[in-house]
Amino acid sequence: MKRPYRVVVAKPGLDGHDRGAKVIARALRDAGFEVIYTGLHQTPEQVVQAVVQEDADAVGLSLLSGAHLTLVPKVVGGLREEGLGDVLVVVGGIIPEADIPALKASGVHLVFTPGAPLQGIVEQLAGALDRREEEAAAPRA
Repeated sequence: MKRPYRVVVAKPGLDGHDRGAKVIARALRDAGFEVIYTGLHQTPEQVVQAVVQEDADAVGLSLLSGAHLTLVPKVVGGLREEGLGDVLVVVGGIIPEADIPALKASGVHLVFTPGAPLQGIVEQLAGALDRREEEAAAPRA
């Protein structure tokens, strides 16, 4: 990683299962990320405000409830309204393959489903953030 990136890990909606989110948060922390875990039952607006307040580079949304097609676009839209369209949005959880294109079309950068290896999640997020940094630093023609 080019620097220690700040990542908000959030559990939007009514889903009360957060073991996976905590495992991801710990893996990211152990890899050198600065991780802020918001806890359970966050509204999309609360997630966006956490990203604003923490000046986060990325937000990881963990959803097991099936509400991903409703909640994720609200978070992405809220980030854009706050002028934070460059914050990388990552989604993980019980996400049917058929829903992944819709999530990506809404502005999600990475989607992880059950069984995704922790090291792969860490590497893909670090790589995506490093690429974003390089693109931002590149001179414009």
